[in-house]
Amino acid sequence: MNLHEYQAKKILKKYGIPIPEFGVASTVEEAKRAAEDLHLSQAVIKIQVHAGGRGKAGGVKFAKKKEEISHIAAALIGMKMVNEQTGPEGVTAKKVLISKPIDIAKEFYIGAVIDRDRAVPILIASPEGGMEIEEIAHKMPEKILKMPFSFDGKLRSYQLVRLAKFMGWKGELAKKGAQIAQGLAKCFVETDASLLEINPLVQTPDGEIVALDAKLSIDDNALFRQSEILSYYDPTQVSPQEAAAKEFDLAYIAMHGDIGCMVNGAGLAMATMDIIQLYGGAPANFLDVGGGASKEKVAEGFRIILSDPKVKAVLVNIFGGIMNCATLAEGVIHAAKELQIKIPVIVRMEGTNVEEGKRLFRESHLKITTADDLKNAAELAVAASKVKR
Repeated sequence: MNLHEYQAKKILKKYGIPIPEFGVASTVEEAKRAAEDLHLSQAVIKIQVHAGGRGKAGGVKFAKKKEEISHIAAALIGMKMVNEQTGPEGVTAKKVLISKPIDIAKEFYIGAVIDRDRAVPILIASPEGGMEIEEIAHKMPEKILKMPFSFDGKLRSYQLVRLAKFMGWKGELAKKGAQIAQGLAKCFVETDASLLEINPLVQTPDGEIVALDAKLSIDDNALFRQSEILSYYDPTQVSPQEAAAKEFDLAYIAMHGDIGCMVNGAGLAMATMDIIQLYGGAPANFLDVGGGASKEKVAEGFRIILSDPKVKAVLVNIFGGIMNCATLAEGVIHAAKELQIKIPVIVRMEGTNVEEGKRLFRESHLKITTADDLKNAAELAVAASKVKR
């Protein structure tokens, strides 16, 4: 789950990381009040969306006078940002962050991710902040430091010495940098984060270090023990289909193709999308209904797929282990009748109660075709998606 910048900063502040004072506004009146509360005569105003590249997209503005703050906020609240990260549909900013401008003497990068090869968290740091870390890695790989740390969220003394030397921090700056690095590592572990970035981490002319921007993503599988963070979920930053899927605990990701996919199991879902592309089609989504889905859950997943206007055909690929094929059939038939389905549905099933499931489909008299194997199902789905209607 992704968090907004202002939410990430609230959390980082709890871990002793210096954050410029800020306010958050979803209306012009709230923007005015935030500026007054912070006693701002100038301000930096940033849209709050779950995507990077806000500055390049025009979503970060500088108000040189107090009167400009509300005007800029009015222009940015409701702004739709479209770039490579958002996809062509874009994301809309419902809120803006308003903060005091900070004088910058030097920019750094510091963050943490999980190294999946070694199964440990790693701290990533660079004295070249302000750029995407991928760009730094491409242009200046020697400017990136990677240090594994333990799951107790503590950096060892020798690691902090190495970090300070690499970043060029000395004296008081090294102490302040070490405190920030320690806070970041602890925050990463305790919030069950999959990504935590401060970019840029800036040094001011008077020798302070401040987190000017922050990005925090939490492992969805750990949200059951992160109740406060779960309350930060913003459904406006995902497609309506993804928001609906989350309500029913379905794993759904919208894509740009026209063949809807309903599968049980993430690995099988990936294989299904691959074979659709192999035979010349394009998947419209990733949807994993899970191993023990109920009739109601299957029906809701089917409704979500069909709510995407791009979908021209649906491929259902189920292996009935824990999942009962008859339960799947009942759910699909229920949703198809309720929604008066008009597009082809191709079903490939194997496993528990498969013959009963096929019988239910046959007797439903709906536009549903059962396939013998995955190859046959993919060919039928691709062919159906290419028929003009």
